[in-house]
Amino acid sequence: MADVTRKIHLIATEESGDRLGSALMRELKQRFGDDVAFSGVGGSSMAREGLQSLFPIEQLSIIGLAAVLKKLPSILKLIAQATEHVLRTKPDVLIIIDSPDFTQRVARRVHKRDASIPIVNYVSPTVWAWRPGRAKAMRAYVDHVLALLPFEPEAHRRLGGPPCTYVGHPLIEQIDTLRPNAGEQARRDGKPPVLLVLPGSRRSEIRHHMETFGATLDLLRRQGTEFELVLPTMPHLVESVTAALKPWPVQPRVVIGETEKRAAFRIAHTAFAKSGTVTLELALSGVPMVTAYKAGSIEAWIIRRRITSSSVILANLVIGENVIPEFIQEDCTPDKLAASLQDVLADTPMRRRQVEAMAKLDDIMGIGRASPSKAAADVVADMLDRSRR
Repeated sequence: MADVTRKIHLIATEESGDRLGSALMRELKQRFGDDVAFSGVGGSSMAREGLQSLFPIEQLSIIGLAAVLKKLPSILKLIAQATEHVLRTKPDVLIIIDSPDFTQRVARRVHKRDASIPIVNYVSPTVWAWRPGRAKAMRAYVDHVLALLPFEPEAHRRLGGPPCTYVGHPLIEQIDTLRPNAGEQARRDGKPPVLLVLPGSRRSEIRHHMETFGATLDLLRRQGTEFELVLPTMPHLVESVTAALKPWPVQPRVVIGETEKRAAFRIAHTAFAKSGTVTLELALSGVPMVTAYKAGSIEAWIIRRRITSSSVILANLVIGENVIPEFIQEDCTPDKLAASLQDVLADTPMRRRQVEAMAKLDDIMGIGRASPSKAAADVVADMLDRSRR
């Protein structure tokens, strides 16, 4: 490897991080051409950009506390392996991408043994929601944070975290797939209204939500509310969703895959969704919603004692107002949910307030300015220049 080559080491262990990593690699290759070399850990998207992963990231696809405990020795071994790989490679910059339980441990170990390697953290841990002390702790070994959410730089400043730059959420680059054309807008405004039901993207979420969601929709229909029900899901969840739908008195049209999900968003009048990133997708699409979340008793106990934010709804946090109703745990009942859905399905002050708040997102999130991957590459390029002086 020539001395002039910029050496960048990236670590991403989940599919979403793999997509972020590949977009960043693509931007850096456009900028530096053959004068950049990549190493590290990633998935299929990063492999297409030229990364030979140290190990398959599927080894870290572990769900549930029991499974994590069972595989803890192998996880610790992979952390050690990833750390040694960074130290052997001695890159000009190390970029850790999301997955903080894994990547932060690697970063701390690398910094302890070689503090000369600059470390960039792409995707801030949720220090603004829980464990705020992590921000200050990160300052000891992370040189810069690339934030996906516009309020995160201020959160890190307030909490004593590392320097932090808002680069933009990847949804910004997909905005055309979320917003309706004229024909789709006509269906969105038509009758009966299209009601999306989004119970979750994990099997555990399907298990916790489907009974309550089904009972809510049955109550809504019995109260005389008309709607066309659509349930988007992913291929790996079809079997779980189909089984959970059997007792539902009101059967939805099930659409499968990301493309069909986005098409459903573009005609949706209202959504009934589990809290999470999907609320920001819906808000960017301009779809008013009611949100709910139920967890197991242990998870709920932990969340209640750790959460420090004013809302668990990502769209509320980005907008800066709690305009989207949220029903958590014991508040997640058919009576309360159905009443709120009636409000949002109709032309009410609640619905109008949501629509007006969502219209502010283009300015808040910087839609129309530099793409997130380009903004992230700007920070990495500056870090590379400083590390090579």
